[in-house]
Amino acid sequence: MTNPAVCAEFCSNKQKVAAAKRRLPPAARLRADSAVYALLSDPGRLSILLALAGHELCVCDLSQVLAAGVSAVSHQLRLLRAAGLVRCRNQGKLVFYTYTGGPLLVKALRGLAPLSKVE
Repeated sequence: MTNPAVCAEFCSNKQKVAAAKRRLPPAARLRADSAVYALLSDPGRLSILLALAGHELCVCDLSQVLAAGVSAVSHQLRLLRAAGLVRCRNQGKLVFYTYTGGPLLVKALRGLAPLSKVE
């Protein structure tokens, strides 16, 4: 029995393969980009980035926005900070966070068509 999702006979178009390879970015960029996409796969981190887009918020504010504990939000912020997507500044006893990932990412996140049927 053959698999309908796989070619029944192996053949390769050398020109198409070469063109497809030329369109791929370098492996290092693919690794770096996939790490960012992995960060964005978490709804909490995605919410944090969108909440910080254009607005500085302290950890306490973010915990209220996400309805999550301060320690859980701080953990997510640490990951985002390590990836260079947010930065923090201390003001007395408070720590404020700012989005630093650039306008393209936020624009893409806000403009994405829903990938699921959930509204």
